[in-house]
Amino acid sequence: MKLQLVDILILVGYLITMILVGFWMRKKAKQNKESYLMGGKSLPWYMLGLSDASDMFDISGTMWMVALCFVYGLKSIWVPWLWPVFNQVFMMMFLSKWLRRSNANTGAEWLQTRFGLKGPGVRGSHIIVIAFALISCLGFLAYGFVGLGKFMQVFIPWDSIKDYVPFAVSEKYVPHFYGIVFTLFAMFYSILGGMHSIVLGDVIKYIIMTIGCIAIAVIAMQNLAGKTLNVPEGWSDPFFSWNLNLDWSRIAADANKKIAADGYSLFGLFFMMMLLKGIFASLAGPAPNYDMQKVLSTRSPKEASKMTGFVSIILLPIRYSMITGLTVLALLYYNQLYLKGPDGVTDFERILPAAVNNFLPVGILGIVLTGLLGAFMGTFSGTLNAAQAYITNDIYLKYVNPNASTKKVIRLNYVVGVVVVAVGVFFGFLANDVNEILQWIVGGLYGGYVAANCLKWYWWRFNANGFFWGMAVGVAGALLMPGAIEWGISHQYITQSLPLYWWPVLFVLSLAGCFIGTYASPATDTDVLKSFYKTVRPWGFWKPIHQLVVQDDPGFVGNKRFRLDMFNVVIGIIGQLCFTLLPMYLILGMTGPLWMVIALIVAIVLVLKRTWWDKLED
Repeated sequence: MKLQLVDILILVGYLITMILVGFWMRKKAKQNKESYLMGGKSLPWYMLGLSDASDMFDISGTMWMVALCFVYGLKSIWVPWLWPVFNQVFMMMFLSKWLRRSNANTGAEWLQTRFGLKGPGVRGSHIIVIAFALISCLGFLAYGFVGLGKFMQVFIPWDSIKDYVPFAVSEKYVPHFYGIVFTLFAMFYSILGGMHSIVLGDVIKYIIMTIGCIAIAVIAMQNLAGKTLNVPEGWSDPFFSWNLNLDWSRIAADANKKIAADGYSLFGLFFMMMLLKGIFASLAGPAPNYDMQKVLSTRSPKEASKMTGFVSIILLPIRYSMITGLTVLALLYYNQLYLKGPDGVTDFERILPAAVNNFLPVGILGIVLTGLLGAFMGTFSGTLNAAQAYITNDIYLKYVNPNASTKKVIRLNYVVGVVVVAVGVFFGFLANDVNEILQWIVGGLYGGYVAANCLKWYWWRFNANGFFWGMAVGVAGALLMPGAIEWGISHQYITQSLPLYWWPVLFVLSLAGCFIGTYASPATDTDVLKSFYKTVRPWGFWKPIHQLVVQDDPGFVGNKRFRLDMFNVVIGIIGQLCFTLLPMYLILGMTGPLWMVIALIVAIVLVLKRTWWDKLED
C-alpha cells in the first residue's frame, strides 16, 4: 500500500503543528534558564507523566518489541526488563520523591546535595556523571535515529524520490537519509521551545498514538475472529522454564536463527541476569536522561511520585495494544510480508512498518504513521533536552560563565542542541541496527552506572572520590566492552556475545572502584551528610548520621518505610505486568486469563491506595 493523499495530509499537518508549537512556546521558554530546561517547575504531574510516557513510546523500541512479540510470544513481556522497565515502580514508590527533594536541575547538580561543593573527588564526580549523561544521550539519539530511518524507508520508497535528491545515496544509507530529514523537525521545535514545547508536543502525539493503537487493536481482533494463529507450542504462555523451548522450524525457520542470535535460548539464565541487574539498576535511581529531567521538573516530591506512577498506567496498555495487534496481523499474513534486509537476511524489526503498510486502511495509516513519527520526535526531543541541560547548566554555567545572562544561555542552548544532534547522527551512521545499540546501552553502559549510584543513596560513608572511581571504571569498561567481546570471540575464549552476560563483570569492577576510592579519602563533610539525610530522608545504612541529626533535632524521625516500600515494589511490579498482559489477552481472545488479570489489577489498585497513595508526602 502506498500513502494516499489523506495520509500525507495528516502527516504534513502534524509536522506543521510541531513547528507552530515551537514558535508558540518560544516566548515562555525564553523567560529564564529554568523555564527553558525545566518548564519553570510549574507543569502539573499528569502532564509531565503523559510526556514521560510518550518519550518512552519510541519508534525504535516499539519496532524491537513487535519483533520480540512475534518471535517470543507472551514470553516477550519479560525481555524489556533489560532496561529494566520495572525501575518505574521503584521510582514511583520512593526514589522519585527522594530525587525531587534536592530541588536540583540535573543529576550532576544533585550530587552537590550529596557530596558538597568541596573535597576529594567532588569535581571528578561532577565531571564523570556529565560524561555518562552525554554518552547515554548520544547513544539514545543514535538508537532513535536508526529506528526512524528503517521505519520510514518502508513508506517512502527510495526509487520514488531519489530523482529529486541532488546527490547520490547508497542503498545502505537510505535509512540514515530519512533519519536526518525527520530529525531536523524534531530538533527545530525542541530547541526553540524547550521543555514547554516538548511536553505540549508529547501530549498531542499521545492523543494521536492512542487513536492509532486502538484502531490497530480493533483491526487485529476483526482479522483474528474465527481463526487460529500458527505459532509454536508455548508461544501464548507468559511463563517459562530454564530453556525457551520455542521451535519455529516448521513455521518461520528464521525465527529460530533470531533466538540463537539474541542469546535468549537459555531463558532461565537470561531472566536471572535481567532480574539481578534490574534490581540493582532500579535501586540506583533514574539514569541522567529525559526520565530524570521530568522528575526534577515536577512541582513537589509528592507530585514526582504521582507522575512516575502514572507513566506505566497510560503507557503499557496503549503501547501493547499496538504491539500485539501488529504481531497478530503479521502472524496471520506472514507470507505477504517482505522482511528481508539489504543483505538478504530476515530482519524482524521490519515487521512493524511492513504490517502497518500492508494492513491499515487509508486514514488510519496516516494516523498511525504520524503517531509513530511523533514517538520518535518525542523521545528525540526529550533526550536532546537532557543533553542540553547538562552542557549548559553543569559545564557552561558552572565552569565557563556563571554570570551569563538569560539571553546568552538561551542562545547557547540553541547552539548546543544543533551540535548534540549532529554528533548523535554521526554515531547513528556507525551502528548496524537498533538491537546492537540497545544491547550496548542496557547491558554495557548501564553496568558501569549501577554500583556507584546505588551506594550514593543507601550508605553514608560513600563519598565523591568513591563515586568518581566507581563510575570511571564502569564507564571505561563499558566503552571497551565491545572490543573485548569481539576479541574473545575471535580467539574462541567466549561464545556468548550478549552484553548482558558481561554486566556482572562491569558491576564488580565498578564496585571495587567505589570501595577503593571511598576508603582512599576521608568521609564527606558531616554537615553535608546531615543536610542530605534530613532533607532527602532515605533509608539504608545511615545510623551514624541519624544519631547526629537527632542530637541537633530530637524530634526528627528517620525513614522507617523500607519494608512497606519493598512490599509496594513487589505489588507494583505485578501490577505493571498485568497492565502489559491486559491488551495482549484481550486482542488474542484469551477470556479466562483476561478476567484473572482484571481481578488482579483491581486488587492491586485497592491495596496500593492504602499503602502508597494515602501515605504520599513531600
